[in-house]
Amino acid sequence: MKNVLKASLMTLVLFMAAQLTYAQVKSDYNKDADFSKYKTYTFAGWEKNSSESVNDFDKKRILDALKSEFDSRGMTLAETGGDATITLFIVVDEKTSTTAYTTYNGGMGYGGRWGWGYGAGGMGTSTTSYSENDYTEGTLVVDMYDTESKDLVWQGILTAVVKEKPEKREKGIPKKISKLMKTYPVAATK
Repeated sequence: MKNVLKASLMTLVLFMAAQLTYAQVKSDYNKDADFSKYKTYTFAGWEKNSSESVNDFDKKRILDALKSEFDSRGMTLAETGGDATITLFIVVDEKTSTTAYTTYNGGMGYGGRWGWGYGAGGMGTSTTSYSENDYTEGTLVVDMYDTESKDLVWQGILTAVVKEKPEKREKGIPKKISKLMKTYPVAATK
């Protein structure tokens, strides 16, 4: 029984750890839009000063990763007047995850096959421990507008845990942007 409890606890801990490192992606797009006509794009900047919660290094990592992904779809960055206009919005929140672990120490006893019969029973005890883990979660929203009509044609939303170490962000940001861009209606060709 103890081995089953230990295995269950390990599974729960691994599941929680995976949830904390997992990047969640959502997207939506205009089904009537002709995405093949977008050959150039312009970055219009960060919405509502949302970039204030991100340092300059990470802003560059995000922009470079997006540029690489759009390049791989045959689109070229234009300083002004692109076929599409890209805006970015980011929110960073401090979060806490709580994990509960219950240890059960059962009593000794025998009650027959259906719970009645001769024998002596004992009471079991249990103890529940809680642990909390603080982490930072970031949500990046990428909006793509048709420059001429000003209509929103694609929106991608990426939510992930923000890594504290710069080396991890340097490797992780492009991977997460790549995962987000897999939801873009045009597949990468490079």
